[in-house]
Amino acid sequence: MTKLPLESPKSFDDLRNLLANLPPPAEACGAAARARQADLTKPAGSLGRLEEIAEFLARWQRRERPALDRPLVLIFAGNHGVVAQGVSAYPPSVTQAMVDNFAAGGAAINQICKGFALDLKVMPLDLVTATEDFTQTPAMDEATAVAYFNRGLASVPADADLVAIGEMGIGNTTSAAAIYAALYGGVAAYWAGRGTGLDDAGLARKIVAIEAALAVHAAHLSEPLEVLRRLGGREIAAMAGAIIAARRANIPVLLDGYVACAAAAVLQAQFPDAIAHCLAGHKSAEGAHADVLARLGKKPLLDLGMRLGEASGAALAAGLVKAALACHNGMATFAEAQVAGKTGD
Repeated sequence: MTKLPLESPKSFDDLRNLLANLPPPAEACGAAARARQADLTKPAGSLGRLEEIAEFLARWQRRERPALDRPLVLIFAGNHGVVAQGVSAYPPSVTQAMVDNFAAGGAAINQICKGFALDLKVMPLDLVTATEDFTQTPAMDEATAVAYFNRGLASVPADADLVAIGEMGIGNTTSAAAIYAALYGGVAAYWAGRGTGLDDAGLARKIVAIEAALAVHAAHLSEPLEVLRRLGGREIAAMAGAIIAARRANIPVLLDGYVACAAAAVLQAQFPDAIAHCLAGHKSAEGAHADVLARLGKKPLLDLGMRLGEASGAALAAGLVKAALACHNGMATFAEAQVAGKTGD
C-alpha cells in the first residue's frame, strides 16, 4: 500500500478530521501471518503472545511477512510550568541535563538501544521555557498545542518499521495524572503517583495542584483536545502527533509508561480507533498505570516494576517484539523441516 502524505493540521478541527480518517489494518496480511504460525514447527499456540505480536505486525505493517529492519526509539522532552507548585523532586534544569546525557550515550535508554540494535532519536521541545502553570491558566493555547502535535507528526521517518515512543520532562507525571483525572474521573489522589521520588509532602502538593487544575478548567474538560492543551505539555502533544504519524505510515507503535499513555488516552478519547496500531510496552510502577492500560484496552508486554520513563520500558519490549518476529520469519514450517504435523485421533 502506498504510504499516505502527512497533513499538518492548523486547528483542532483539522486534527479531528485527521483522526476520523485513519487507515485501517490489513486484515488479509494478519490472516496470512496467522496461517504461517499454524504451520511452523511447534504446537499450535505454544509461543503464546509472541504469535499474536507477529500477527499484529503483519496487520499494521500491511505485510504478510513483516520486518523489523529500522526500529526506532523516539523520545520527546518538554518542561512544565506546574513545577512551580513543588510537584517534583527535581528542578526543570534536569530535563536539559538528561537530554545532554542521552546525546552523550550515558542514560539507561542508550544501553537498552545498544543491546537490541534500536535507533534512538531525541527531540527537545524548547526547554528554555516551560508551558504555563496549568493551576492558573491553560498550559498551551490551541495554536501551540497544534504546533507541537505537528512537531510529533513530522518526527517519524517514513522508512521506520516500528516506533517506541517515550518522553523526558520534569513535572510531566503531574500533567499525565491531571489528564487521566479529566478524561476518566475520580479524585486527584487516585491518579497521582510519586513520580521521580516525591516524599509525602511533595505528593500532597502534587495532589493539590491537580485538584486546582481540575477546578480551574472544569468547564472545558469534556473535549479531549481541550484536556490536552489545558493540562498537557509539549512532549505529550508531540507524542500524540508521533502516534498518528506512525498510523498514517503503516508503522506499529510501542507505548512507554504513564506519561506516554496520556497522549494515547487523549487520542482514544477523541477517536476510539486512533491507537489500535499501538501495543503497551510495559506496565509502569507509577500511579494507576494498570487502570490506564485497562481503559486503553492494552495488555502490557512486560511488567518489571519500572518507572524511569525515557521510553525505557517500550525499548525493552521492542527486544521482545524482535524475538517474536525472528521466530515468525525464521522458523521452518513442518513441510520445510520434514516434521510430521499433528494428526487427528
